[in-house]
Amino acid sequence: MDLNKAQIIWRMTSDIELRTTPNGQNVTSFSVATNRSWVDGSWMKQEQAEFHNVVLWGKLAEIASQYLQKWKRVFIEWRLQTRAWDAQDGSKRYKTEIIGENMIMLDSRDSGSSDWSSSPSFENQTPAIKKTSPKAEEEISIEDIPF
Repeated sequence: MDLNKAQIIWRMTSDIELRTTPNGQNVTSFSVATNRSWVDGSWMKQEQAEFHNVVLWGKLAEIASQYLQKWKRVFIEWRLQTRAWDAQDGSKRYKTEIIGENMIMLDSRDSGSSDWSSSPSFENQTPAIKKTSPKAEEEISIEDIPF
């Protein structure tokens, strides 16, 4: 059996814009940053930022567009997906993206505080993976979100 799943906590680097595909599916894409720090061989602290492209589909895209803002922290379980296309010059192009499947917002909408215990969690139904659990089928209303 193969497994394509990872978990990460990151900060949003831009606000999110919700779009709808021609067949009516909600989708959003945005960039996030993760930071890594270490001490090198000469005992100097080094830091490096990595930027990642994220895509959310369906209800998860809709919720993210309403509640995630630039610089807010978010936890997302995801899988990697690479898509290919032919560029205008005839060359083959590839792009690897993070496809979010489960999300927990770590900062409240109006403050920078973090509260793991009261943060809502959301699961996504992406076009490539259909979940069959009853929980994934439930509608999420604004009243269910605690902030």
